[in-house]
Amino acid sequence: MRVLVLGGDGYLGWPTALYLSSRGHDVGVVDNFARRGYDLEMGVDSLVPIVNLQQRVRRWKEVSGHSLDTFIGDLTDATFVSGTLATFAPDAIVHFAEQRSAPYSMIDRQHAVYTQANNVIGNLNLLYAIAEQNRDIHLVKLGTMGEYGTPNIDIEEGYIEITHKGRTDLLPYPKQPGSFYHLSKVHDSHNIHFACRIWGLRATDLNQGIVYGQQTEETVLHPDLATRFDYDGVFGTVLNRFCVQAVVGHPLTVYGTGGQTRGMLNILDTLACVELAVLNPADPGEFRVFNQFTESFSVSQMATMVADAFDGEVEVSSVPDPRVEKEEHYYNAAHTKLLDLGLEPHLLTREVIRGLLDSVRDHRDRVDLDAIRPTVKWRETASTLATSGSALSPTTAG
Repeated sequence: MRVLVLGGDGYLGWPTALYLSSRGHDVGVVDNFARRGYDLEMGVDSLVPIVNLQQRVRRWKEVSGHSLDTFIGDLTDATFVSGTLATFAPDAIVHFAEQRSAPYSMIDRQHAVYTQANNVIGNLNLLYAIAEQNRDIHLVKLGTMGEYGTPNIDIEEGYIEITHKGRTDLLPYPKQPGSFYHLSKVHDSHNIHFACRIWGLRATDLNQGIVYGQQTEETVLHPDLATRFDYDGVFGTVLNRFCVQAVVGHPLTVYGTGGQTRGMLNILDTLACVELAVLNPADPGEFRVFNQFTESFSVSQMATMVADAFDGEVEVSSVPDPRVEKEEHYYNAAHTKLLDLGLEPHLLTREVIRGLLDSVRDHRDRVDLDAIRPTVKWRETASTLATSGSALSPTTAG
């Protein structure tokens, strides 16, 4: 198939492009390098060094014999979006190209507005381009389990059957997002659902849990093919942070009581889930929702798992939670649809965590401990982080 990967220079977009290419698909990569710009703004960097996209693409052709088409531009530019679709003529579009950090979206008003404008407008431009050019294109959109929040009932996959005053209907599952970033994803989901109803588009929303892992069969073929490893307080993930802290001898910092429970997913399963969605498209007019995770863990459980896997002494400490969230809550989310399509999960084992710890050891000299400190507080309208108006504007990121 012809698959266009939006955000194909990013943490998940790049290995997804390589994975699909290696499996015989014709792949196009779209990016505007906004993610690299966030590093410059925040003064941080990926723990594992990454080369520029052009060098990545050249190395992939050299190593695999497969070519990747590249399109450099911004999804908030409707002309660029329409032109890219017309040139590449995809059968499916995998949409990763959004600002994806909750803390980044909560820094201040400027970052909240940027996140929502960038994400929602870019997605709207994409929906219009598909509707105008080829309504058979299957949109596979990266959502997030964070759209649901932490309700005191089971979380279903996108829809819930409601009986009210004697009448029953299947309705979109209620959303309780926890940041302006998560809100942008909710807006995306509503817009895609609406577009499917009015234009007959095909779409699959992948409500993804927290992804861990940095190496895939393709990225380990050459150092130039490596993808990101983020551990900082704005873009880093909790498991990455714990692994970095363990290696450098810093206490594992658990926010609050550590009872926050989230769905987790190995990066290898992300790639498989995307291809399963691409190969099994939604029907015309269908807005499908898959909860894309394989296991659930609390923050405290993850800290304990890292401490147990680490060869040495590890201290676990509690720090005030900078977020506004339930620190202890019920969490039981359905995630059967991708399993039904054939997903074979890679689970979070001691060996997997040791592999992450080894990656940190290999690049220990690049660790910036100051970058791990949480600087963004949900209850404040402006962060203590000094940005000096350096946020990218909505017209320069996709």
